Amino acid sequence: MRTINLEHNLPSLDEARRRLLVQMEAARRDGDRVLKVVHGYGSSGSGGVLCTGIRKSLRLRVKEGKAICVVPGERFSTDANEARDLLKRHPSLRGDRDLNRQNPGITLVELAL
Repeated sequence: MRTINLEHNLPSLDEARRRLLVQMEAARRDGDRVLKVVHGYGSSGSGGVLCTGIRKSLRLRVKEGKAICVVPGERFSTDANEARDLLKRHPSLRGDRDLNRQNPGITLVELAL
C-alpha cells in the first residue's frame, strides 16, 4: 500500500486534487493497488474542505473506472462490509495501524488496473 499525504504544506483543494491524480497514476504505473490518502479532517472537528473534496473526487474515480472502491477511514474496520471486502482482496492491510481506529482523516482507495 502506498500512502500519500495531501495535507502536507496545506494545499488548496484544487492543488490537492491535482496531486491526488498524479499520485494515483504513479501508483498504478508502479503496480500499487491500494492508496492510503491522508487528507486530514479539519481543525473544527466537523470535516474539512480537503476531506470532503478529496472523497468526492475519489468517488468520481470509481464512476470513471479508475478505482474499484473507496473506504473512508472511519469505515476502515473489520465491522464494515466494504473494509472486510478490501481486506479479503489485500490481506496485508490487516497490519495497517489505522485498521479499526475510525480515523476520519484518511481514506483508502483500491485502484483499478
